[in-house]
Amino acid sequence: MNNPGFELQEDGLERSHSSIKPHYPYYECRHEEKKSCSLMKIFLVCFLACLITTAIGVMILCLVYLGHIHEKRSQEIIIPMYPSMDIKPPQDTNNDTNTDPRFNFMRHLGTSQVFAFEGGDIQWARYRNNPKDYSDENELQFGASINQHQSKMTVGTLRIVSKGLRAPHWHFNANEHGFLVQGMAWIGVVDDGGVVTTYNVTAGQVIFFPKNTLHWVKNVGDEDCLFILFFTTHDELSTLDVDDAFYKTPEDIAARSLKPVGGIDFIRTFKKPKEDQAINLPENLAELIQTAKYVQSNESDYGKYFYDLKGSREFVFPGGIIQWARYRKNDTSLNNTEKIYSESINSHADTLTLGTLRIKSNGMRQPHFHFNAHEMGYVISGCGQIGIIGGRPVPDFAIGIGDVFFFPIGTQHYIKSTCDEDLFMILAFSTGNQLETLDMDDYFHATADHILAQLFLKKQEEFKKIPKLKDDQAVNLP
Repeated sequence: MNNPGFELQEDGLERSHSSIKPHYPYYECRHEEKKSCSLMKIFLVCFLACLITTAIGVMILCLVYLGHIHEKRSQEIIIPMYPSMDIKPPQDTNNDTNTDPRFNFMRHLGTSQVFAFEGGDIQWARYRNNPKDYSDENELQFGASINQHQSKMTVGTLRIVSKGLRAPHWHFNANEHGFLVQGMAWIGVVDDGGVVTTYNVTAGQVIFFPKNTLHWVKNVGDEDCLFILFFTTHDELSTLDVDDAFYKTPEDIAARSLKPVGGIDFIRTFKKPKEDQAINLPENLAELIQTAKYVQSNESDYGKYFYDLKGSREFVFPGGIIQWARYRKNDTSLNNTEKIYSESINSHADTLTLGTLRIKSNGMRQPHFHFNAHEMGYVISGCGQIGIIGGRPVPDFAIGIGDVFFFPIGTQHYIKSTCDEDLFMILAFSTGNQLETLDMDDYFHATADHILAQLFLKKQEEFKKIPKLKDDQAVNLP
């Protein structure tokens, strides 16, 4: 039985409460202070954690809000760029029911802005990054269409007056193919090894400049030169002229590079003209140049950049003629220069196939499509009618001199001559390999007649009325 005032301990002995723990007020105070400090530390840790959590939450909310504002502004920023022309922002023009679908595939190049220089002018059917750079809604629609289709083609006309010079320059993002419609020009090309190749071209011939290859074009005849130029990009063309590169280079850097007599003082004698020298023709040209030689390099050198299209083989059809500047594998009909050119365009990425198509009056390039290339063309003479089948319905439309047309890959199309004179065009296809094409009559003849009977709900023997003619009907007459 336990005694009052005593407590049984673990060792079995009873001890007085006073013997267990004496009462010392000082030690009790210290104990209470330690307890308060521990509670304060816990409070501070919890408070700091709350602050950090709150700060992180506020930062996340700010980032989400700023991202929303940026997205909203990026969607709205295009709209104020159209006030003067009342043009809508670029959209998917192929599915826009408010636009005329014909202008997805055709551009009246003659109505485009003329970029005039001292020595000539340039006009474009192309995509522009800034919608304000388009001259009208139809130009914007065509530019947006070739960009959305990733056509890998831009087209323009280059006119150089007699003795004018398209300044030495290069293109960052495109190869260049050209067809000389009229005139006579002297071409210079400087390749990556510093080798200079020069050659002369006349009407009906083709020129080619690989991407990032310096080149120039000088009119050496008495009449204007007119080139139809195709560039292998559906984005905005990026170009740098030699004079612009020079004037943007610091004077001391130019002096160290060129090491002229007189050093940097000589460099400082160059004064940048106010007028853009892209197509150059100084008034005092006779004072500046004493002698000029327009030499022709060896065939093995200039053949990489030149093709005599007008002198090449003619593919004759009942309704017209086609001539090609293209890659042909193991084609024994090509002469030496043609073989060099053929291998050249095939060796570079994203090159084009060029050709001229002449359709007699009332003749027709029958409905067909291309497996491996977009097609773009320019009307040199005559007039015609174009039909396109594929995707959104497109009404037939008329074409005339200076018009550009575009057929996306796989889209069936036909071209009919509607004038008394021949319809003559230069065509470009977005492949440096052999062009692959299928005509309507060929795929009808290749399809089993019982398949056609089931498809068109006509008796099988009815399809014997579609003859297979001996002559290729790619370009035919009624």
